[in-house]
Amino acid sequence: MSGGTARSIRARYMAGMVVDATGSGMYLPISLLYFHHVTGLPITQVGVIMSAAALLALVSNPIAGILVDRYGARAVVIGGYLVRAAGFACYPWVDSPVQMFLVVAVVALGDGSFPPSIQSFIAEIAKGTDRDRLIAAQRSLRNAGLGAGGLLAGAALGLGSSAAYQAIVLGSGAAFLITAAVMRTIPGPRPVHDGTTRTKRGYRLVFANRPFLALTLLNVPVAFGYMVLSVSLPVYVTQDLGAADSLVGVLYAVNTVGIAALQIPVSRFLVGFRRTRAAALGGVIFCLSFLLFEALGLVASGRTLLVGVFAATVLFTVGELLHGATASALVANAAPEATRGRHLAVYQLSWAVPTALAPAVLTSLLTLSPSAMWLVLTAGVAVSAASLVRLESRLPRPAVVPQAPAAPVPAPAGT
Repeated sequence: MSGGTARSIRARYMAGMVVDATGSGMYLPISLLYFHHVTGLPITQVGVIMSAAALLALVSNPIAGILVDRYGARAVVIGGYLVRAAGFACYPWVDSPVQMFLVVAVVALGDGSFPPSIQSFIAEIAKGTDRDRLIAAQRSLRNAGLGAGGLLAGAALGLGSSAAYQAIVLGSGAAFLITAAVMRTIPGPRPVHDGTTRTKRGYRLVFANRPFLALTLLNVPVAFGYMVLSVSLPVYVTQDLGAADSLVGVLYAVNTVGIAALQIPVSRFLVGFRRTRAAALGGVIFCLSFLLFEALGLVASGRTLLVGVFAATVLFTVGELLHGATASALVANAAPEATRGRHLAVYQLSWAVPTALAPAVLTSLLTLSPSAMWLVLTAGVAVSAASLVRLESRLPRPAVVPQAPAAPVPAPAGT
């Protein structure tokens, strides 16, 4: 693949990610409100239906892994976008709980296929340190796109009409269709098959890869840590610390803008470091953030409280900058090429399960004792970070140490 071709592929890929994120950013802030507004169902019932449908994402994850290994990541990525677009196209026709469950379940199936297929796709179109850079650029631009989509949704809802809700939903569905069309223009390699990696062997090959399973399990406490920002921090800051409700949105903006602005330069800086140690350092900084949040509940008030909350949020963002893209590159490189889809599908369960359980687990800990929640998170992430460093000797060296991509072979003179 020539340098020009590689740049063109990366540019098209990132353009698709911006369109995708903008569409997602339009819908995510109104996901509960939309069905409450359209169907008149109580907001609690809407939440239960959406949670039940989201459980299907746990089913589509392993299915997507098998499909990636059989048909290639690009086909699954495009299929997932088309499934979600079809679901969104049906949203305006929903007028009952059963219909709502069915269409949300369709979208959830598409959502569940996205993480393993898109990570596999990145691994197919970028190699070595180029893969780290592409993951960093994706995280940065997706955060920017989500923010832009949220602003568009806010402007539309400012019109105060039902048509605004429908425009947001149909616009999000159109964004998925456009992204599918963009991804269709990116060439992808054929799936790798040989006599030892037949799809019929299912996930036995993954479960036999003990270092990779350890890598997956070590991500579980970190994934719970990531959920703090959206699940328990708003409650902790407003109810336990007594801060204004408006502060929650500001803290979320600090994190989102920080990732969008700094992920690419931070990832460039980390290219010379072992991925395991960079990700572990991110975990350590997460721990410092949790401990600072915990300390604020004991001693802070007034201006000290505001400064402390912002400082803890900045630390959390730095931890995410160090861990997020680095851990993604580590996992993508640790997965064997021929069964990458299945390996990444298993790894994504370490995100999907904590995401599903976090609202119940974190709020229960917070109700028991805010200090208990922060200390449990700190202990879990600290053990994960230390164990990740110990695990690096059992992982493939190209996964641990970023490798420069192979230079393209020049064409013979006169051709």
